This record gives sequence, C-alpha cells and structure tokens, in this order.
Amino acid sequence: MRPVIISAAALFLLSACANSGKQPASDSLTVSSVPASTDSLRQQIATIAAEAGGTVGVSIRHLGTGDTLTLNDTARLPMQSAFKFPIAMAVLKQVDEGKLKLEQTVPVSTKDYWDTYSPLKDSFPKGTKEKTIANLIYLMVCKSDNVACDVLLALTGGPRFTNDFVHGLGVSNMGIAFSEQDMQRNWENQFLNWGNASAYTHLLDILHKGTALSKASNDFMMNTMLATTTGAKRLPGLLPAGTPVAHKTGSGPTKDGICSATNDAGIITLPNNEQVAVVVFVGMSPAEESVRESVIAKIAKAVYDHYSK
Repeated sequence: MRPVIISAAALFLLSACANSGKQPASDSLTVSSVPASTDSLRQQIATIAAEAGGTVGVSIRHLGTGDTLTLNDTARLPMQSAFKFPIAMAVLKQVDEGKLKLEQTVPVSTKDYWDTYSPLKDSFPKGTKEKTIANLIYLMVCKSDNVACDVLLALTGGPRFTNDFVHGLGVSNMGIAFSEQDMQRNWENQFLNWGNASAYTHLLDILHKGTALSKASNDFMMNTMLATTTGAKRLPGLLPAGTPVAHKTGSGPTKDGICSATNDAGIITLPNNEQVAVVVFVGMSPAEESVRESVIAKIAKAVYDHYSK
C-alpha cells in the first residue's frame, strides 16, 4: 500500500504531540522521556526534513540512556535495500543454530542473475562456486548487492523466514514480503517491504544489546555494517572524518518525478564512545537526490552535535 503524502511540517506537529519521546506501544519498548533540552533538536530535524518534501520518517535512540525522538513515525515507508540488515541478522541466527556456517560455500549460477545492481554478477558473469555465506553477507550489506541478497534469502527459506524472525524479536512495525527481484517487478511491491523508523531503531538497539545473536555473530554483523561503502553522502556525509558509522542504505526508483525511498539507518559512535541509532527514511520525495541525501546527512550531523555536547 502506498503511504499517504503529508507535509513534514504538519506531521511534525502530530509527532510532537503523539510521540513525546516514547516508542509506539506496538514496538514493546520501555524508554525514558525525551528531555526538554531536545526540543530544539526536534525542531531542527523537522526543519531539515521539510527540505525533501514527501514524508521523512526519523527515529533517534541514544543507546546508552534510551532517550528517543521521532518524526512521522506512523508512516509505513519502503525500506528498499535497508531490509538487507534484518535479512543478514536472520542468516546469522541460522548460523548460531548450526543450520548454516559462515565459511560454507554457496553456488551462484547464471539462473540467479537478472538485470539489477550486483557486483557479484559483474565479477562472475558465468557464476561461481567459491563464495561463502560470509562473502555473500558482505556483498549484500556493504555493497548492497541484490543478487547476493536473494541467494541468501533463498538459502534461509525466503522473505517469510526473515519477517517471522524480526517479529519474533518483538519488532512488529516492519514487514518483509518480497525478495529484491520480486520487489523490483512493479512499483507497488516495494511498499510491502516496509518499516516505521522506530521499528528499525528497535532492531538496531537489539543488535547493540547483543540479545538476538551470539557474540561472534553480533560482532560480525557490526563489523560488516561498519564496512559499508554505499551512502557516503548520507549518514556519514557531514560527520567528522573517521567517525564510526555502522549502517545500511536503501534507494528506491523514481516515478513521475517522485523518488520512493532514499534511506540510511545505523549506529553512530560519538567522541565519548557513546552510541546513538539514527534512522532517516526519505519517502515519496520530489527533491533531487543531492537534496535527499543532504537531508539525511544534516539530520545525522544535528544528532551528532547534540549528543556530543
């Protein structure tokens, strides 16, 4: 279902009244109230979000104090490739259960290929039997490889397995219904791979706490996200050089001048070694890509500056 487009300014007013620093009850989180000192940050974020038009979903969670701030958090926004983070966690869960091994090789044939972005396909046009699950997770997360994503989805039982895994963690406001290939078959399918911004910060918080996976798998996931090369102008774009950002991007198609999704979501490490989860989903935006990415970067910088004081 396509989300209704409401102005960021109008939804800010609703968010300010409805959220007040609390997660939706459906996410089953216990959090502290947002301090009054974050009022200026909330206004700053709403002003930045308005630059993109469309619907900008934002969720911020300080992973030490539990302080939260959200904007447009009732919007069901398409995750696009941001859904590869929960897929990776679901794969690692099967590794923890002994059903898979990171070092096991997975054959990839030309039957797995289609017209899509895939460094794997580009490097091995005739297929390969050499890639391990660890390699495929790296390609899926760090490079946002669509073929690697669908090979891993098939290996674990399809989108339903990941969807059930995420819901089993208590993250309810997120849905995963399609593989990358099926998601790209038509415009409407992307809206069934969706998430509220706070659902994604909930999942990042679970990763930070290490409660869903073994320590080895959790460390592997964090290190993989830290190595992400996509989205250099998004969350990391305006942060000081060398700032650790463990993140996953997502980008949707443009139709009739409207881009469905320009996303980035991850964990930023502050100078004091505290960490904050930042999720920015820019949905249904008429703005140029440079503006959409700038909105994400400006919000990340505002959060960084606020919590670094």
